[in-house]
Amino acid sequence: MAQLTLSGITKSFGTTTVIHGVDLKVEDGEFVVFVGPSGCGKSTLLRIIAGLEEVTSGMIAIDGEDVSRLPASERGLAMVFQSYALYPHMSVYKNMAFALENMGLKTPDIDQRVRRAATMLRLTDYLDRKPKALSGGQRQRVAIGRAIVRDPKIFLFDEPLSNLDAELRVATRKELAGLHAELGGTMIYVTHDQVEAMTLADRIVVLQGGRIEQIGTPLDLYNAPDNLFVAGFIGSPRMNLLPARISGPGTVAVGEDGQVVETGIVAPLKPGATVTLGIRPEHIALAKNGEAGLTMTIDLVERLGGESYLYGSAPGLPQITVRLDGQTSHGRGDSVTIRLPIAHQHVFNEAGKAMGRQ
Repeated sequence: MAQLTLSGITKSFGTTTVIHGVDLKVEDGEFVVFVGPSGCGKSTLLRIIAGLEEVTSGMIAIDGEDVSRLPASERGLAMVFQSYALYPHMSVYKNMAFALENMGLKTPDIDQRVRRAATMLRLTDYLDRKPKALSGGQRQRVAIGRAIVRDPKIFLFDEPLSNLDAELRVATRKELAGLHAELGGTMIYVTHDQVEAMTLADRIVVLQGGRIEQIGTPLDLYNAPDNLFVAGFIGSPRMNLLPARISGPGTVAVGEDGQVVETGIVAPLKPGATVTLGIRPEHIALAKNGEAGLTMTIDLVERLGGESYLYGSAPGLPQITVRLDGQTSHGRGDSVTIRLPIAHQHVFNEAGKAMGRQ
């Protein structure tokens, strides 16, 4: 396997620049996920790495060797696409063996590689079938197997699970995680689904507008987002982001009613300065009798058995989501007081950057 280094990567189509000076190092054996909304540049960046798009400027290095101008066929990479791209007239075995035949490998070597990959992906019983006789999950496993047999330096995955239904997506995600553990290969995976990113990645690269917003482990990004975009994108349900104003030392006023909430801001901001107070749904607590907090009206309750979600509103604030363990007796129209524990607050300044806490 291999180490990948991107230095100052830019990509323009005509006068439009879509990738803006990306710098990134992917270590040997690491599973890195590119995540972001549609149009953020994640698939374009992957295609640049693969050699399917020419880089406008910057350098791509694999194990220290500059491959920026090498064609895709000479980079030693294997890519799994969103569409399975299987040959419909070939059996599973032939689909997996085809690239090896073109490489001129001997028949015994081809057979050994194909059967090893088939065993790994639980495809041994399907080697004689055509793609039309397979389920969506099986077809995607064949596409992954076709990459494995090539023994690439780096595996590239471009939203490989997006065509699968929810149950298959979860099952195949587990298989990919197990595959990475078994192979120990360097893998770069593109998705718009932040749940996939959180469950698969060693590190996540969050992209927006062709720029890297933040790089870190899943829990680093979840617990300490650098800015409002990352805070709102990572996590499901998303973080509550409440507009507020500094009202005094260690306090902010929230909503039209100006309800005062204690916070851990340590940066010197003048009263009246605009900030955003962030807190995740699971960190909000319902206040007990007599406890101070923020008042909200419940608009919807989702009862899932083991957990419950309250969706509420307060004047001048966006929807507030609260996750409670277990079951609740609260219903639509109830007024509740919620506490926002300082230890779990995130405060962002007017520019959307995270601020220090006590």
